[in-house]
Amino acid sequence: MIQFLDLKKINLRHEKAIQDSVTGVLHSGWYILGEQVKSFEAEFADYCGTRYCLGVANGLDALELIIHAYGIGPGDEVIVPSNTYIASILSISANGATPVLVEPDPQTYNIDPAKIEEKITANTKAIMVVHLYGQSCNMAPIRELADKHNLKVIEDCAQSHGAIYEGKRAGNLGDAAAFSFYPGKNLGALGDAGAITTNDEELYTKLYALRNYGSHKKYENLYKGYNSRLDEFQAPILKEKLKYLDADNAYRREIADYYLEHIQNPLITLPVVENAPESHVWHVFVIQVEDRAAFMQYMTENQVQTIIHYPIPPHHQQAYAEWKDQSYPISENIHNHVVSIPISPVMPKEEVMKVVEVINEYGKN
Repeated sequence: MIQFLDLKKINLRHEKAIQDSVTGVLHSGWYILGEQVKSFEAEFADYCGTRYCLGVANGLDALELIIHAYGIGPGDEVIVPSNTYIASILSISANGATPVLVEPDPQTYNIDPAKIEEKITANTKAIMVVHLYGQSCNMAPIRELADKHNLKVIEDCAQSHGAIYEGKRAGNLGDAAAFSFYPGKNLGALGDAGAITTNDEELYTKLYALRNYGSHKKYENLYKGYNSRLDEFQAPILKEKLKYLDADNAYRREIADYYLEHIQNPLITLPVVENAPESHVWHVFVIQVEDRAAFMQYMTENQVQTIIHYPIPPHHQQAYAEWKDQSYPISENIHNHVVSIPISPVMPKEEVMKVVEVINEYGKN
């Protein structure tokens, strides 16, 4: 079976460095917010091109903390894609604010800038963009809208580590950005981990306290804060793997280019890259097919693992039952037909070729 993602193989490339880093932390005797976290924060800020980076517990916390720090809460609205993983929306709800859903561009799957302005009201405080599947959103018109209406732009970069839009990396395209380092991400930890990047000193200073019980100084609490800190053991693992992120992303693009050129089946709709090649880091390679169940069964029978990102749109989730009568037809169509096929920085080229061969034979019998 060609695996969708072989995490063991990905991480064993770094086995010696990971073992050494864990031993180093163990022997240091300092396990929370120590030198390893500080070092990773400095390197990741430099990588993203931002002034600041804060390590936090996970990507959802990163989003939630940003919204909290901006003072966005009950009575406020945040524009967010209707086509996204539910974490983007949960972070808004957790702060008591109202998520306002906007449909995607059906070609790129990302939020459609042309549909945003009609959803802006006097209560709108921010636009949350999600660089879905690894492709940077079309940020220029979104920034223009945000400036026009005096709105914050919050990036959800959970799937776009290293993506470059008009010379800037994801994480440096808005006012603040949230990253997840969940193990399956392009830059993945060996457990939950996350980070926030920003150039806003005031925001950084507040977040520095909020992630640690609202405290700048031990036993003195400025805010009603959180306990959300990047683990001292995960930080050096992330720092080690960061060295190889650009090369890994380049190989992902190589696989994606091969898929785009060689998958030739009228039953398959291929993804579209909107901007320059470096704007997409191919966290997942998502195709569309009319009869998804039949296609996935066919792929399994032919020893290729596939996954759905994502089977149920947020407005159809039980958690948001109050939206059950709302309709977002573009998102619904996407969620009904998308399938993710294997792509990773350790996927052998012969497996890439085999995936293409199997897909091209689909529907011929």
